[in-house]
Amino acid sequence: MQKSKAELSILPELATKKLSLESTLQELSLYDFQIEASCQGKEVAQRFEVNKLLPGVILTTENKFVGMISRGRFLEQMSRPYGLELFLKRSLKSLYEFAATNFLKLPGDTLIVTAAKLSLQRPPELLNEPIVVELANGVYRLIDVHQLLVAQSQIHELTTQLLDEQTQAQMLQAEKMATLGRMVAEIAHEIKNPVNCINGNSAFMSTYCQDLMQLVAAYEAEPNISAKIVDLKEEIELDFLLEDLPKLIESMKVSAERLTKIVSGLQNFSHLDENKRQTVDLHECIESTLLILNNPLKNGIEVIKNYGDLPLVSCYSGQLSQVFMNIISNAIDALGEAKSKENAHPNFLPAKDWHPQIQITTEVLETKDSEWVVIKISDNGPGIKPEIQKRIFETFFTTKPVGKGTGLGLAISNQIVTQKHGGKLFVRSPRWNAANSPSPSRLYAANSVSSHSVGEDVSKVAAKIATLEHLNSAMGMEDSQPSFGTEFEILLPLV
Repeated sequence: MQKSKAELSILPELATKKLSLESTLQELSLYDFQIEASCQGKEVAQRFEVNKLLPGVILTTENKFVGMISRGRFLEQMSRPYGLELFLKRSLKSLYEFAATNFLKLPGDTLIVTAAKLSLQRPPELLNEPIVVELANGVYRLIDVHQLLVAQSQIHELTTQLLDEQTQAQMLQAEKMATLGRMVAEIAHEIKNPVNCINGNSAFMSTYCQDLMQLVAAYEAEPNISAKIVDLKEEIELDFLLEDLPKLIESMKVSAERLTKIVSGLQNFSHLDENKRQTVDLHECIESTLLILNNPLKNGIEVIKNYGDLPLVSCYSGQLSQVFMNIISNAIDALGEAKSKENAHPNFLPAKDWHPQIQITTEVLETKDSEWVVIKISDNGPGIKPEIQKRIFETFFTTKPVGKGTGLGLAISNQIVTQKHGGKLFVRSPRWNAANSPSPSRLYAANSVSSHSVGEDVSKVAAKIATLEHLNSAMGMEDSQPSFGTEFEILLPLV
């Protein structure tokens, strides 16, 4: 009796209990009413009378689970003609065998959302039946359906709130990026005019200086040179000036050309809000991105480029530049952490001559029915843990410290590749594959096909598997040791 009163007192806590999207059944307040099947029915009737909220009773035999009788089924049988005489003084086992029905039994680590879905999928006559929850060590508890649906409604409200926050954050980010793109485009345009002036006139200045130097040489060839001119030559160090001036002009010309490339890169990157596809050279987009990231790449990071022969691609060039920027920036951060911290995983044991590298590879993949442009960006850092790989494209998910990462970069990149361009974006980190896990290539193929083959016929799935196997064989990853820590692979259809 005291136990029942205690249970009754803790039930209101559900209204204030904080739940999350990952909350499970074992986090809820569960009913603990177990009784031996050999006991008489009147004992259960007394407990139901004392605690009006008990949804049912768990039957055991020598502390082993036998079954469950709900309050509704119990009272239904008691209300039948001769029900009291038949079952009150007999063992509960006889009542259970007579009135047994199917019941739902779920593990304690089942998500509340999943449990609510399974509960509502039951036949109409079983919708109000309580659910048996199996906890660790063979412990069983009961949860009332009403209590489960209240918890599910709280999670639904939380989900709606999070979606609203994510939508608002994405809108702010999109507006911020669009504003930034317009501002960068305007600044780049303003800088480009004087830069073009300097770059265009550098050739003329070089020619004029050559002419003046020839004139000076002609004067020096004259036999009679006044003492004043000789003194002036010594004062201005004419010999050094004639030697250094061409070098100075050449360095100014190189700097002007580099500044022109930087401005062009900023203009390409600023096309974030473009509404129409443009036919562009993806190698130029990549080079523009590397030019903008030149400063962090100076910290001892080697960039290896394995460019294939790519055709012009119809795409949103500014948005793809943003994808390249996000992926390469993450690689730079990972390599920087690998240089400054101890190894995060025993699989990452770099040699003494190890130095950070980023490798960019492009190629065209031809299949039976389509053609794809493939861009692979890999680094030789420590890689990404499997549990992080599963969530890496989730909005707001980040492993970076507060203030450094927003959790939007890769999520937006995934949307740009998959939704805007109809492509695919994969991440692989073979350093973290366990010894008994599938090889990197097979793991890559399995993950890729399973996420895109719902509702497709067998031939299409087989074609995708063949495509992925071709990719993996081209990478040489079947049985070799991984030469990189993390690789992002972008597949864009040629249309």
